[in-house]
Amino acid sequence: MSEHRRKPQQPQGGGRAAARKAAQQRPSRAAGPGRNVPTSSPSGPYSEQPVHGSRSDARRSAGRAPAGRGRGTGRPKKRFIDYPRAEKDGWKRFVPSWRLVSGTALGFFAILTAGAGIGIASVNTPNANLAAKAQNNVFYWSDNSQMVATGGSVNRQIVTIGQIPRSMQNAVIAAENESFESDKGVDPMGVARAVWNMAKGGSTQGGSTITQQYVKNTYLDSDQTLKRKVTELFISIKLGVNEEKNDILAGYLNTAYYGRDAYGIQAAARAYFGKDCDKLNPSESAFLAAVLKGPNLYNPDGGIGSAATPEDNAGRAKARWAWVLDREVKVGRMEQAERDQFKDFPQMIESAQSAGMSGQIGYMVETAKLYLTKTKGITIDDLAMGGYQIHTTFDKKRVDSLVKAVEETRDGLIDEKKRPDTDTFVQFGAASVDVKTGALVALYGGPGIDKKHFNNNANTSGVQVGSTWKPFVLAAAMEYGTQNSDGEGISPASKYQANDLTVINNRAGQPLRDGSGKPFRQKNESPTAFGYVTLNEAMEKSINVPFAQLIFDVGHDKVKKVAQATGILPESFDPNDNASFALGTSTPSAIRMADSYATFAASGMHHDPYSVTKVLKNGKDVPGFEKPKGVRAMDNSIADNITKVLRNVVENGTGTKAKKLGRPAAGKTGTTDKNMSAWFVGYTPELSTSVALFRSDPSAKKKELISMRGVAGIPSLHGGDIPAEIWTKYMKAALKDAPESDFPEADKIGVVAHASGAPSPTPSPSPSPSPSPSPSITPSPTPSPSPSPSRSAKPSCRPWAICDPDASPSPSRSPSPSPSKSSGKPGGMTNGGGSGGFPIGGSTGG
Repeated sequence: MSEHRRKPQQPQGGGRAAARKAAQQRPSRAAGPGRNVPTSSPSGPYSEQPVHGSRSDARRSAGRAPAGRGRGTGRPKKRFIDYPRAEKDGWKRFVPSWRLVSGTALGFFAILTAGAGIGIASVNTPNANLAAKAQNNVFYWSDNSQMVATGGSVNRQIVTIGQIPRSMQNAVIAAENESFESDKGVDPMGVARAVWNMAKGGSTQGGSTITQQYVKNTYLDSDQTLKRKVTELFISIKLGVNEEKNDILAGYLNTAYYGRDAYGIQAAARAYFGKDCDKLNPSESAFLAAVLKGPNLYNPDGGIGSAATPEDNAGRAKARWAWVLDREVKVGRMEQAERDQFKDFPQMIESAQSAGMSGQIGYMVETAKLYLTKTKGITIDDLAMGGYQIHTTFDKKRVDSLVKAVEETRDGLIDEKKRPDTDTFVQFGAASVDVKTGALVALYGGPGIDKKHFNNNANTSGVQVGSTWKPFVLAAAMEYGTQNSDGEGISPASKYQANDLTVINNRAGQPLRDGSGKPFRQKNESPTAFGYVTLNEAMEKSINVPFAQLIFDVGHDKVKKVAQATGILPESFDPNDNASFALGTSTPSAIRMADSYATFAASGMHHDPYSVTKVLKNGKDVPGFEKPKGVRAMDNSIADNITKVLRNVVENGTGTKAKKLGRPAAGKTGTTDKNMSAWFVGYTPELSTSVALFRSDPSAKKKELISMRGVAGIPSLHGGDIPAEIWTKYMKAALKDAPESDFPEADKIGVVAHASGAPSPTPSPSPSPSPSPSPSITPSPTPSPSPSPSRSAKPSCRPWAICDPDASPSPSRSPSPSPSKSSGKPGGMTNGGGSGGFPIGGSTGG
């Protein structure tokens, strides 16, 4: 071994490396003073090699060194917000201290208070006089000329609290805001409820105080947004602090909407009772307080939508009126003895709201409003505030032509003085739709709102359509086939038994049973023994038996699917899956029937009906009013073959009066049991139009149809009579300047699949038959026995119909067979329904 030992390399200079080595070579605490204990021996056999750690090791070592004087030594410097907490270990570091929690809450409250203070200071209080400047709604014809202006500032007058009777003040406070005189202008629970609804994605509308409602009334829009609600809250708080309660109450009553185009208590008193507001008695005041809950649903005149009929509204108004009076007693604002004086609902004057809404204008405005509220999200309150310019699809010339056709026919045939027992209460409804777009170009809803006929007959759902329903059954057979065609669509050349009183079988081949348990036999309009006929001939002559059997061979669900695809709303379907369903016991409106048949005219393309093309609010476009896009409802070959069959109805069948149109046309007649209604629905390549005729007393509390036997001196009135005549007169005028065009040639379709028992039951390919040359059957001058009504053994009742729960089913009623019962596919757009509902019965031929 060399005598010269290698010396360990000495650190050069200072720096971080030197600091680390120094820390590693510090003497142990166990070494006493004066002892020379080496920390390492580079040459020893068991010597420990020095470990050069990282910077973090050095920092930890330095932290464990003895505390000394000077900067940078001792405990770590405390943070302003000690989170996570330095003096705690593990999960405890993340548990905030009480100081942190209380401080954070205090800071948040301070920020919230400061923000609220700034918000309250920055908002302006409402001005009832400015709110009185709400605008009209202006409706336009399709050529952009003005139709009518409705609502607006002309029907508002500001009055002082001294002119508002104490009875009105008491009624409103009792009904709307019992704590009004003591609260600070806001309802904390109502605000919390609105915020909660907003968080769930719903409306922010909630229970509001009179102050909040007054604030809301001063806005010219009613957007239910959080921003609006917060602004409303700030203004309400400011009002509650700075304004007198009497001024707030007067402001609310002067800006509220009461219906009948009346804004403010003075206008409302004039509109409903023909007197100034200071002359209102407690009963009249209670009524006006009741209407404030929602004029569209509480104005006895009726409102927009199927739930706002005059009958329903009157019932709600009377119940609410009585509740308000009782409520005044309960909260100490009326003595019981005074309440006992008011037993009868207050008498109102006739509405002047129909001024400028004469004839069909009122029905067209209602239809346009219904379209806006049902499909475009514009609310009744929005429309009540005004400021809208609404451009409609209605063609003035065509509307005038339809009115002329109805009135000329009515005046020439209906004579109430000569035949008071049969010609009174005869009503007409009609609608006309553009085939290529679905635009509603004309309607006839009745004599006019100005003549106290408030129901829009063009949009009334409750009148059975009769045999105009049969094309849907045939279209379903063409598309889906029958149990005799192995799933292939069938040809209208397929033959079915057509004799009167033929037994109808279900899909299992078993006879249907009537109420007495006997085999059900379907009745025709005529007792003629037709034998087996093609479906084309059955449609031509409107024979019931073949279609009553066909619907079981196809399936009710398939027929419903086809009808819905063409625009018929499921809620108008007869709920009973029986034989009469094929004969038209469903109750679509005239608008829906015209739009549905337009699908056949357009070779299977369906367009939803629409009545508004453009909307502006205060001069600015409101988005979302593009034309509805067409969708394929059925194959063009099916639609064109239906058109071919329905052309034969016009040329050779029950609709021959429509031949006078003098251009290609297709259509179908419809007549219901006991002549309760009669229809003609037809189309050209340009327009599809439906005409309905029925009898009903529009002023009767119980809405029900009356038989039309003997109307106009006709023993048994059919769809091919008055409805077809009106249709032809209107279409001649409406298409006067339109070039004549023809329907597409129908392709060959389906297989010939005869019904069971027919001479040739084996399916075989066959082209569509040519129109049958057989003449139309002339109805018997004497009424034939009533065919089967639509009720099964247990009658069903629509929500809006009034039915007799104790009525016993007729022995001849068509049962709903269990083996083939099925329901229609749910879905479909909402129409808003009509304003009338009627009990339904069976259907006869067209």
